[in-house]
Formats: sequence, C-alpha cells, structure tokens
Amino acid sequence: MPKYNDELKIKVVKEYQEGILGFRRLAKKHHIKSKSLVERWVKIYEKFGEEGIKSNGHKGTYSVQFKLDVLSFIKRTGTSETQTALHFGLDSPTLIASWKKSFREDKAEALDRTRGRGTMSDRPKNKTRKI
Repeated sequence: MPKYNDELKIKVVKEYQEGILGFRRLAKKHHIKSKSLVERWVKIYEKFGEEGIKSNGHKGTYSVQFKLDVLSFIKRTGTSETQTALHFGLDSPTLIASWKKSFREDKAEALDRTRGRGTMSDRPKNKTRKI
C-alpha cells in the first residue's frame, strides 16, 4: 500500500498549480516528508497527466536490457536520475540509483538478479513427527 494515496497526490499538485503555495509549504501542510516528493509529483503530472501520478498497484520488473539502456542514457546525456526517471516513466529515481550501484559493483550480471527468497529445494518435507 502506498504511503500517499492518489487523491492526495492530485490534490497537492492542483494546489501547487493554483500558485498560492510552493513545494515546501505544501509538503508541510499535507504532512509529506519532503518538498522534493511534491516537486516530483508535479513534474510527473505535467508530463503524464493524472494517469502518470496514479499508483499502478504493483512493482514493475524490468529487463536487463532496459536497465542498461537507462544507465547508458544517463551516461550519454548527463541527465539526473530524477530527469531520467521522468523520461522513461519510472516510479522512482532511487530505482535507477540502485541499478547504478549494482552495475558498478558487479556489472550487468547484477542487474539480472531477482530479489527476495530463493526457490524452495526439491527435497520432500519430512512428514513424520515424533511425539
């Protein structure tokens, strides 16, 4: 479940567009942890509209090639992680930061690793219980 719901995000963006309050004051008014989050919502809204700001309900999985394309784009253009996330329609610039770190440490192989627990072994469970 997202920390901030879609209605709040849209409300904050529309309040910003009215021009009365800036990023910092809107963040404080709505108890949002940072002004940069409000700023990101506004940029996403301006580029993709309401659909871009709404949560899609699941975490995306990206191919190794896509991750390499994103990292190559940053290297080639010199854009920030935030600008790159907007360009590629990614939810969070921190996702790109984690890809960069993985790539620096272990190259492309690290980008193909799945997260979470590994698969269960093929061994059958011991069903006999001693009492």
